[in-house]
Amino acid sequence: MDSILHMLENMIWSDTLKMIFEVFILTLIIYKLLYYLRGARGSSVLAGVIILLIGMGLLSSHFHLDVISWLMDKLLATFGVAMVIIFQPELRRAFAQLGSFSFFQGRRRREVISELVAAAGNMGKRKCGALIVVERRIGLQNLVDDAVKLDIKVNAMVLELIFFPNSPLHDGAVILREGRIVAARAILPLTRAENVSRRLGTRHRAALGISEETDAVTLVVSEETGSISVACRGMLHRDLSMRELEDYLEKLIIQEQDENDLEETVQMLEEQSAADARPEEENK
Repeated sequence: MDSILHMLENMIWSDTLKMIFEVFILTLIIYKLLYYLRGARGSSVLAGVIILLIGMGLLSSHFHLDVISWLMDKLLATFGVAMVIIFQPELRRAFAQLGSFSFFQGRRRREVISELVAAAGNMGKRKCGALIVVERRIGLQNLVDDAVKLDIKVNAMVLELIFFPNSPLHDGAVILREGRIVAARAILPLTRAENVSRRLGTRHRAALGISEETDAVTLVVSEETGSISVACRGMLHRDLSMRELEDYLEKLIIQEQDENDLEETVQMLEEQSAADARPEEENK
């Protein structure tokens, strides 16, 4: 009797764990699907179709409308094909990314960082002001919608052309997403912090503002001094060297550090700079 009860208990636990695992997998897939389709062109169409189907379903069930019920059955049968047609560009891009995600994501991000460092260095030498926002986990689609939409692979020359003085797109910010320039002339919210230095210009205040509301990493090139700064999570570190800038971007974009990690990175870089300076002083 005890053995039978034990076997039944194991079966119940096995079925429970299996059900929990299946629910977890489905939840993860649905979440990733919705996250990927955020801001997609077909998302509004999908929302409209779902609302229409729900409304027709409620009407047919409440008033027993046979014709609408028959039409609902036909629509549901073709719903999958319709979604493939509506989201064809997004699905093609998703499968392309899936094939290269595991192996090439880190390399692509390093390429983006190399282009950003090169562009920032060149613009800093010419004192060409720039404001570049790198989207991370929190989406910036609302800013993209109000900006000039682009779809260009991140390239130092393109960034320098965008921010070239008097060019049509040099005002505002450029937004990067997954290694591509998706918007220019984006208007960022200014910081509301009261302890911000009055010497900071509009670009630096905008960089702090977007970093306070999202987890984006923002790179700023000063038009007055040519100095380079990075803002993340409400913190602004100014006057970065090329090495420091590359280290910051690598930790914030590739390693995806968050919250107070920027402050820890600042301390670490300062310690490294001090350690590198000691041998030079001793040689002198």
